[in-house]
Formats: sequence, structure tokens, C-alpha cells
Amino acid sequence: MFFKYIFLTMLTFGVAACSHHNHEGEAQSDHDGHDHGTAEVSHEEVKFQFTSYSDDFELFAEADAFVAGETANVLSHFSALPDFRAVEEGKITIVLSVDGKETRQTLDKPTRKGIYSFDITPGTAGKGRLIFEITNSKGCYEVNVPDITVFSGHEEAHEAAESIVISKTNTAVFTKEQSWKVDFATGFPATGPFGQVIKTTALVQAAQGNEMVVTATSAGIMKFSSSNMFEGKEIAPGQPLFTISGIGLAEDNLGVKYAGAKSNFERAEADYERASELAKDRIMSEKDLLEARNRYETAKAVFENLNKNTHESGQSIYSPLPGFVKQVFAQNGSYVEAGQAVLIVSQNKTLVLAAEVPQRFAPILGTIYSANIHSLGDNKTYTLEQLNGKLLSYGKAAGPDNFLIPVTLQIDNRGNFVPGSFVEVFLKTLTNSQALTVPVTALLEEQGNYFAWVQVNPELFEKREVG
Repeated sequence: MFFKYIFLTMLTFGVAACSHHNHEGEAQSDHDGHDHGTAEVSHEEVKFQFTSYSDDFELFAEADAFVAGETANVLSHFSALPDFRAVEEGKITIVLSVDGKETRQTLDKPTRKGIYSFDITPGTAGKGRLIFEITNSKGCYEVNVPDITVFSGHEEAHEAAESIVISKTNTAVFTKEQSWKVDFATGFPATGPFGQVIKTTALVQAAQGNEMVVTATSAGIMKFSSSNMFEGKEIAPGQPLFTISGIGLAEDNLGVKYAGAKSNFERAEADYERASELAKDRIMSEKDLLEARNRYETAKAVFENLNKNTHESGQSIYSPLPGFVKQVFAQNGSYVEAGQAVLIVSQNKTLVLAAEVPQRFAPILGTIYSANIHSLGDNKTYTLEQLNGKLLSYGKAAGPDNFLIPVTLQIDNRGNFVPGSFVEVFLKTLTNSQALTVPVTALLEEQGNYFAWVQVNPELFEKREVG
């Protein structure tokens, strides 16, 4: 179903070209780059085809031969640019101008969607031009078709039509009515730098600083603060996650430690206050006062450290950042050691893509400027720019256990990327060599070969291999 692809018009192929910068509405060739019309010849009837573009419209017209004194039908297809949709409203006047003499007809609305069917009678033979004056709710426009011939008789028209040859090798007809029903556009191929594309896979990981491992700060029995502390649970900053208690433990009893630290602090504080009073009356030496002060400050530091999140029943641990519970390592009610990981809180906002490429690409890794990322989960493709991404680093050497070279990208999680999953990555590199390029959406693949549809005229397309 070739109509799903963009049909490219390539000037290098010498066929009709769509120019959105043609301010004069200049018509384009349908066969050799010079004439402005083509013809269909039968035994009794001659049809000429005209293609012209302005900044705002595409015109494709099929007309009877213009013979002086005889009425000719001009079946005109108008498409609005740049989306190539059918013109559905507006008044259009056709003007045939030959040697200063004009023949015109005005239609206030389309004959049918996108189509205006004109009937005009040329008054004199000779060279002239067609002008289509378009008036709609957005303004007034013109589309010009130069080099129109009005023949003196049918024999002359037949001879002119027979001299026009249209190649129909490997072509397909795709009418304007069909193109108006689908996403369709024609355009120029682009000439510019075209580097190599490196296809690989990458592991999605959370970026540094976007997730934190929450550990037990002391030994004891760990109990979650919520009964639904499962993976995926939303967490607010400063939200209590779990408590550590030493109740029932003969050793490493946190409650006993807290009570002992509190008692030591209160006793050291009282001793220091008494020593300060005695020192005023010179009953206590400066040395004994300094020792009392040191014992007080040490006991105060130990107690305040425990007192931040600790009470007589245990110690509370709070979330260091907003996010969600990514992973839980300990079971509710289990014994944990100081420094043991209990769970991971992740924000999942900034991600790192860890990719690996073969060593043969090492010389061009420094020219990576962008990438396309294909998510296997939702089958969508994003550019690195769409995800506010950047290249973080690429390896300069391969390791003894892995002969691939790492490449690391950073992205914002604007898609549905899940840390721990894999994505397809297409690394794009720069080069100084110039190449003729076409959009990927214009390509059709058949058994490993790629083709593009080249416009012969707006209703006829030739299938050509590209590579």
C-alpha cells in the first residue's frame, strides 16, 4: 500500500517538482524539466495535463486541447499546501490570456471536493498562459501556468500531443482523490552531511542523584511505617519509611542505647554546671573544668545524634527525596545491621541509557551528535532532542571481559521508559561527505531493498530503487 509513504519528487530524476518557494507560481515539467504540460492521445480526443505550484497551492489540471473557437474543459484539482489537503471552499476564476486577449470563467465553489471543472472557449490561436485567481476566507492568491498553446486546429493539437512522451515504466496511478484521504506530501530530497548510523540496544537506568538507597542507621528489628510499603508506592519527601527497634534484643538494644545516652548527657551536663560554679570560687582547677566540659560536649553530641530520629521505642527513618519505592530488600519485622540496604527510592525523572557498540565503530564515536530511541514497550520512537537528552560519555577502550565499547546517554523520562528495561538506540554520527537524502517515511522496503516513489505528475508515480 504505497500511499502510506511520502512520495518524493526528485529534480535529479527530471520529473515534476513541488517548490514551496516559487513566488511566481511557476509551473513545473511533467516529463523533461522544460515543458509545462503533458498529453494523452487517443484516436478522437487529446488531453493535456498541467502541473503548477505556488507557495500555497498545488494545481493538477487535465484539459482538452485548446483550439481557437472551440470550448475546452479544464478539470482542475487544487490542493492546499503544505499538507496537500483538498480545497473545499473558495471562488476560483480561470483566465486564459493569449496575445493580450483574455477568456475567463468564475466558479463560486468546487464542482466537487478539491475539483473545479471549467469550460472556456479561446478566441485566438497562439502562445499564452493560464491564470487561476483564488479567493477564499484567508485572502487572494494566484497560480500561473505559463507557455500554454492555443492551436488553430485539431490536427496541430494531435501533432503536439504525439511529440510529448511520458515514461510509464514501473509506475502506479494514485489519484488526487485517493491522496486527499491519507497523509500525503511531496518534497525535494536534501543534500547535506550524512554520517553512519550505529544500531544497538541500551539498558535503561536511573541517573545518579535520581534515586537513593535507604539504609538502616543502626542494628535492630525493622518495621515499615505503612502496611503497603511495596514496589511502586508513591513517596513524599520526608515521609517516614520504617522504624528500627531494639525491644526484646539482649544486645544492640537501641532503646537501651538511647536511654544510656540520655542519662550520660544529663549527668555530664549537671557535672559541668557544678564545675563551672566551683571554678568561679577557684575551688576547682581549670584542668578539671576542661575535663568536665569535654565529657559534657561528648555526651551531648552522642545524645543529639540519637535524638534526631530516635525515641525510647526505636529510631525512625525518613525518605530523602520524593519519588516511588523502586525495590525493597528487607522483610517487615526482620533484623537488620547498621548500614544494611532496606529499600530504594527513585524519582524516575532523569534516566541513563547504557549502550555498547562493537570496536569497529571506535573511530567514529567522537562524531556522535544525536540519536533516535525506540521504546519497545509502546513502540514509539523519540529523538534525543525530544527527550532533552545528551551524550554523557563513550569508552576509549574495551575491557578484558567485554570486547564492546560503552556509550552512555542521558534523557528526561518524557516517554514511558522503565528503568531496568531495554530500548533500541540509533546513534547518529556526522561526516564531511555530502549525500542526497530522503526521509525514512518515504522509503518502501521489499526483501531488503529500498524504494521511493518519484512523482511523474501529481497522479502518476514511478517506483525507483534508492541506496
